[in-house]
Amino acid sequence: MFRKETEYALRSLIYIQVQNLSNTTPGILEIASEIGTPKPFTAKILQRMVKNGFIESIKGKNGGFVFNKNNPDLTLKDVIYSIEGDDIYSRCGLGLSTCDDTCQCPIHESFSEIREATEKLISEETIQRLAKKKSTLVEIVLNRI
Repeated sequence: MFRKETEYALRSLIYIQVQNLSNTTPGILEIASEIGTPKPFTAKILQRMVKNGFIESIKGKNGGFVFNKNNPDLTLKDVIYSIEGDDIYSRCGLGLSTCDDTCQCPIHESFSEIREATEKLISEETIQRLAKKKSTLVEIVLNRI
């Protein structure tokens, strides 16, 4: 559903939050290894997450990535939109440029329902809440099962 960059960002952020809840600050090598992603691509994604203010990077021997406890919880929507843009849920499901309520493609109505439900989910769900869910969910997200 999402680009690889978005999937890796979500998995990275969930992993970072899980580790932060255990009072540890994971580094790039650990994150990439644990979530099964290429290190250079993961590093690039995490730089972007730091630049967007979603996480902080701590330099040095005990460095790594942390969520600022003073920031509000990070919604999936914030992460997804930072990578894919805000038109991801307004474009035509078939990729047509003229699809809208007045000129509909064959899947417009069905796709609109899916788009609205997904928009609601990503607007309400947060990285922090996902990290606190049952460990089985976290294990699935991190590709360990």
